[in-house]
Amino acid sequence: MALGAWLRPRIRLLATAGAVGVVAGALALLALATVRTPEFASTQTFAVGALVLGFAVLGWSGSVLAGSAVETLQSHLDTDTDWTEQDSRRAMARLVGFGAGVMVGVSVATALLT
Repeated sequence: MALGAWLRPRIRLLATAGAVGVVAGALALLALATVRTPEFASTQTFAVGALVLGFAVLGWSGSVLAGSAVETLQSHLDTDTDWTEQDSRRAMARLVGFGAGVMVGVSVATALLT
């Protein structure tokens, strides 16, 4: 498989989640700034984005480290779930893009507000 064909869907996944995160972060900042100070809104919203990013990185690495063992355990126990390592990594990659997008959106919106 060519590198471009392998890389394109992964970049699209991160970019779409990041775009949603940018919009969500900016909207959350504006909504919170209406009831509190812009500085408070900026720090709190940025912290939530960083928390999502950190959780996603941890979840992605956990999926990579233990994913095949969990899949083997599920087939051995015949649990009949649809959880796969690939799906888990894809979900965590979406959360990485979203969390990073929130952080970028908050930073840009804060710069525009001040």
